[in-house]
Amino acid sequence: MQHFKHIYFIAFLISISAAASAQSPAWTEVAPGVWKATVGKPEAFDLLKAAGSVPNKEAMAAIAKGCFPFAKADIAARVQDGKTYLRFPLQKEEQVYGFGLNFQTVHQRGRILQLHVDHFGGKDNGRTHSPTPFYVSSLGYGVFINAARYLNVYAGAGVRKDSKDPPVAKDRNLDKSWAARPYSDAVEILVPAGGVEVYVFAGPSSLDAVRRFNLFNGGGCLPPRWGLGFTQRVQRLYNADDVKKEAGDFEQKGFPLDFIGLEPGWQSKSYPCTFEWDKTRFPQPQQFVKEMLDKGIRINLWLNPYVSPDASIYKSIEPYTGSHTVWVGAVPDLSMPQARRIFFDQLKKDQVGIGVSGYKIDEVDGYDHYLWPDVATFPSGNSAEQLRQTYGVLAQRYSTDMYRQQNARTFGLVRASNGGASSFPYVIYNDYYNHEDFITALINSGFAGVLWTPEVRASKTGEEWLRRFQTVIFSPMAMINAWSSGTKPWNYPEVAEQVKQLALLRMQMMPYWYTEFAKYHYEGTPPFRAMNLEPGFKQEVKKEAVNENLEQNPYAEAASKEIKDQYMAGEYLLVAPLFTGQTTRKVILPKGKWYDFYTGAYAGNGEVITVTPGLDKIPVYVKDGGIIPMMRAALHAPKAGEVVDLEVRYYGEKQGAYKLYDDDGETFNYEKGAYSWRTITVSKEANGQVKGSITPPVAGKPNTIGKVTFTMMTK
Repeated sequence: MQHFKHIYFIAFLISISAAASAQSPAWTEVAPGVWKATVGKPEAFDLLKAAGSVPNKEAMAAIAKGCFPFAKADIAARVQDGKTYLRFPLQKEEQVYGFGLNFQTVHQRGRILQLHVDHFGGKDNGRTHSPTPFYVSSLGYGVFINAARYLNVYAGAGVRKDSKDPPVAKDRNLDKSWAARPYSDAVEILVPAGGVEVYVFAGPSSLDAVRRFNLFNGGGCLPPRWGLGFTQRVQRLYNADDVKKEAGDFEQKGFPLDFIGLEPGWQSKSYPCTFEWDKTRFPQPQQFVKEMLDKGIRINLWLNPYVSPDASIYKSIEPYTGSHTVWVGAVPDLSMPQARRIFFDQLKKDQVGIGVSGYKIDEVDGYDHYLWPDVATFPSGNSAEQLRQTYGVLAQRYSTDMYRQQNARTFGLVRASNGGASSFPYVIYNDYYNHEDFITALINSGFAGVLWTPEVRASKTGEEWLRRFQTVIFSPMAMINAWSSGTKPWNYPEVAEQVKQLALLRMQMMPYWYTEFAKYHYEGTPPFRAMNLEPGFKQEVKKEAVNENLEQNPYAEAASKEIKDQYMAGEYLLVAPLFTGQTTRKVILPKGKWYDFYTGAYAGNGEVITVTPGLDKIPVYVKDGGIIPMMRAALHAPKAGEVVDLEVRYYGEKQGAYKLYDDDGETFNYEKGAYSWRTITVSKEANGQVKGSITPPVAGKPNTIGKVTFTMMTK
């Protein structure tokens, strides 16, 4: 009996020791305003290694200096049972954002998530297309966990006994202020590995923290100009003649078109794929691609990376594939150079080499019953879980490298991403189709270091078609995805003219969009982002529910006051969509004067306005002193080096200045310094006339800017 008591006592001491082993990690500044701590023994394969990220430290140094945001003793970390436990403090009035591409929530405090690459299933639970383990605080800092694992997050959702600021216990019987979820003062994260790298990003503002995160990952992507034009994805079994006819219809009807997406039928077999042209539908693929390029239209190809036994590369790549299949196709281990060489050499030989301009990389997200299970093994030794978390990142990285070798930029679509992948020229999409949630995802994309498109597919009415089209024009990729429905922009005759004008507006705004993406690349500012990141926007603080009706679910938390139906687009624009059935809506304007985008009329200053824009317009507002560079409405984006005249639209009263970006629009020569910034300055003189100027071209740099005229929108 004494022997057993001795064993129990030792076990008790071990448990006490383990519980007490949490300590504050040591922090080292690894880039301007970025600190790193190593806890335990991190795994060899992680998110940043998968992405191959190279920080832009020079750009980070240009951001206003920020201090380490925590008292270091308040951060706790421990390794126990082969797992890593992290804790970061939260203040009373603090809100947190991020934790990936969420579709229904912007405020994340109080939520419990498992960050897991998956198709979004209709609920924000951490399973999403980019479960980026990065969160941003309303107090102006960010935290990133560099682990290619399924992370469990308790974002202010658990109350510790040793809390520095514990909630007060309340009597539910008599106290109406009782809450099912008491106040919690910490973000706690469980990493299922024996160590991890952790990064903290300083502000001083929340937007500065986001910018540092993007720049640490190489800066945001810079698409080619044609990528910011209009794209149509055609039905899955279209042949070459069908595609040519559809392109001809766009031109004949006066609708812009820059690239066409071919769906699974371009391949001889798909699900799993051969990655070879179907010679019955596309008998002369090289001639077809060239003919389309001659018309100013590029080709983008759908694929998923699962190799058919009938594919010509199957035998050579099979030794470098996982133990389990997807749709009976072999899964290349893209973390291995041998697998990558075979896979991407096939794409270069038959597609990129003949002028194909990009890819839509499908099915790298989920569901679980589609993809390899977590029990699968891979020849690299990386686990099935690690590959699940990084497969979309690896596909983006190495397909982008193919185009860099050709010195031709690409812009494509992907179903999965993760932390570290900000620089890759891909936009996330999915099979979900809720318009309101699409806008929430667009807002959250700015916290996740990814791009998202609220694509258009089909609609029940012309009204819905137009409302959806309005938002896709003010997004990273202006796309109709007609792989199943076969819809065209003009399929709803009652709104066809309005749709055409919107598509042409997208083309007119290309100088603005292109410059805003350049700022994403060089300065880290997301081109589409939450109102919470805008200076002068009032911060809403989360309140807990109080349930007086005991017939209701007493554990239901009140929906916090989140702004998830309006967003910032570039430096100057505030976009406030309407959805089907709405004729009016409220718009929250941050402090400072704002003006109507279409008319220049004054809209308000730091107030909530109610607008009734009519069916034809999506409400858009411009900051005081806002400058929007526009070009003529064209059917195709400017070609490499093509000179374009600009109309500079100026809004409001105070003097405005805008840095306008320029390069050749297609190659990677900007990475070698072949680009320039020119400053546009506009002011209103005493006689009411507008005075505008632009700095001269930079000697030896690209110059695609022709005649510049100035229009004062506010009369």
